Amino acid sequence: MTRDMLKQTLTETAETVLARRYYLKDKNGTPLENWESLCRRVANAVAIVDREDEQYESLRDSFFNMIYHLDFLPNSPCLMNAGTDLGQLSACFVLPVDDSMDGIFTSIRNGALVHKTGGGTGYSFSRLRPKNSAVQSTQGVASGPLSFAAVFDAATETIKQGGKRRGANMGVLRVDHPDILDFIHAKEDQTRFTNFNFSVAITDQFMDAVRNDREYDLVDPSNGTVVKSLRALKVFEEIVDLAWHNGEPGVLFIDAANRANSTPQLGQFEATNPCGEQWLLPYESCNLGSLNLEKYVNDGAVNWDRLGKTVHLAVRFLDNVIDCNRFPIPEIAEMTQKTRKVGLGIMGLHDMLIQLELPYASEEGRQASAGVMQFIRREAEMASVQLAEVKGHFPAYDKHQNDYPARRNAALTSIQPTGTVSMIADCASGCEPYFSIVTEKNVMDDDRFLMANKHFEMVAREDNFYSDALMEKVAESGTVIGHSEIPEKWQEIFRTAQDITPEEHIKMQGALQNSGVDSSISKTINLPSTATKDDVRFAYMLGFDLGCKGLTVYRDGSREHQVLSTVSKDQESTALVSSQGIVQKKKLPDVLSAKRYRLKDANRNTIYLIVCFDDDENPMEVFAKFPFDNRVDLKDKSTMWTTTCRLVSLALRYQIPMDEIIKQLDRSSGHMLDLPAQLGKLLKSFMAGTQHGFASTCPECSGKLIFEEGCEICRDCGYSKCS
Repeated sequence: MTRDMLKQTLTETAETVLARRYYLKDKNGTPLENWESLCRRVANAVAIVDREDEQYESLRDSFFNMIYHLDFLPNSPCLMNAGTDLGQLSACFVLPVDDSMDGIFTSIRNGALVHKTGGGTGYSFSRLRPKNSAVQSTQGVASGPLSFAAVFDAATETIKQGGKRRGANMGVLRVDHPDILDFIHAKEDQTRFTNFNFSVAITDQFMDAVRNDREYDLVDPSNGTVVKSLRALKVFEEIVDLAWHNGEPGVLFIDAANRANSTPQLGQFEATNPCGEQWLLPYESCNLGSLNLEKYVNDGAVNWDRLGKTVHLAVRFLDNVIDCNRFPIPEIAEMTQKTRKVGLGIMGLHDMLIQLELPYASEEGRQASAGVMQFIRREAEMASVQLAEVKGHFPAYDKHQNDYPARRNAALTSIQPTGTVSMIADCASGCEPYFSIVTEKNVMDDDRFLMANKHFEMVAREDNFYSDALMEKVAESGTVIGHSEIPEKWQEIFRTAQDITPEEHIKMQGALQNSGVDSSISKTINLPSTATKDDVRFAYMLGFDLGCKGLTVYRDGSREHQVLSTVSKDQESTALVSSQGIVQKKKLPDVLSAKRYRLKDANRNTIYLIVCFDDDENPMEVFAKFPFDNRVDLKDKSTMWTTTCRLVSLALRYQIPMDEIIKQLDRSSGHMLDLPAQLGKLLKSFMAGTQHGFASTCPECSGKLIFEEGCEICRDCGYSKCS
């Protein structure tokens, strides 16, 4: 039996993601296809471009096999929309925002059309005049970039992409724009601009001024005049401070990007797509696809021949997508067809390194990764040159201005996020290391089971160190490091994202960027919760020095603290006299950070618990919110939940030992509501430290959101805040 005849078996998680997000459905939401028919739909739709070619049927079948066997997967819009009436197959767009009402609202309209068809948009607000500057046409003053960014955000909120993908935007402002300080602080409150990632476009001149502690000029983009000067180091420290607090803004090294611009005669880069890996000119789009590197390792070595053949096939596939695509607006179609950019990337890099028995964080691991990326880039260019000989080079190619061979595509490679796509392929996402090796999955209320990384379980069984007890220990600790049962060699190879130092993360990004990535890389530099601002500063400096074109840092747990409640003035400190003396009721500030938990009672009714924390992350107050407040039959239940929460909050404020509170809750647990038991279980988790970091909860399946590739994603159901 040949490989092409084998039935592809998908994981349960992959089937869940496909059923929720990718399979075509009838009006009742019932899937109309399976993995095989989806792959046929996509392959047929993309191959139709070559229907006059004598090799058409062979090419169509090759496209199918490449996707079906998970050797290569195109971006989500292609999987969702190919062969449908929508037919919009690109993921990445950049739209211009001109300094006029007409230009601004044209961009908002165009962005809505892009989001409706499944794409993500990048906007630079750097052309907009600063707030309070004169507007001659109205004799008024400008409201500034941030006020208009809020309008873009509101418009995105009303659009759900194709019924399957949320609107996602990148907002960019140059570091020399007069409103830069407001922009840096814009997402300090994470309830604002929720449909945007924000990044500062940093210039070489600014970085030089930072290093030499000099001032730099802020320039009004509407007239080119210098408004004032700022101390560069102070502005840089503001960026570092906010990134330390919650990961935003990110940084984009715009001059490095423009040095690699393959069509400078068409203009300069201003912005990227939402996750930062694809620099595009205004009105450009790009369709993406990822090679699953796990599939190209045989007997401990890379199968270069098979990888090269798939690269050539993938470039042909992505180039065809441009011709069968239905673009949202004519300007995008014109610009995209002029440059024909594609983004061939990777996923499963960590899987490949594990199979090669190389640690991700080692110099050997970086060299191997860079070598593979360099090979992919070289083969991709060869494929594009060969395509140009048959179909013609991209129209904007000018042999007098471009110092590279005539090829079909102006750009070929980038490394994009592959959140849900890598879940289908059951491999590590993009160029990221695995986030965890053994995870706990909850089913219903009390059932749980452990999911071990497939490579780790296989190695553990083959080397005879597998045990259920060890899996429990790894799941509880969140790391393979420090467990004596695991040989040191495998501890190093199975280091996860948070076991790898920020320096090693950045060195991997730099190695990949400089070895064969035309555009940029979507990667998260994971920092532990204990990381300092010095660590963030070091990360940005190192990324700049290594030639990265952008950087996202994320300190564990830093994005989960939201302003959800306030404490009124009548909640000032009072005293309670006990047999042990005076116990002070803890005074709380006006604003507390909080965490929301979704629970189910015995009758499967949904109840939300909101737990507020002090500065030391100790729970101080508990509130209950009920979707069933207006139901008469549940009014008594609502009252009892509220009363119990108030009593627990009072005990917490008076600093009653938590184990005493839990003991009383356990004694009070009953069959009717079971609230005390659920509250007790939650408080026990705080005492045990299992709520460390207070990770965000997936709004669709209540799984844990992790921050990876510049975005929060759920590895259980495929939900993403960026797509």
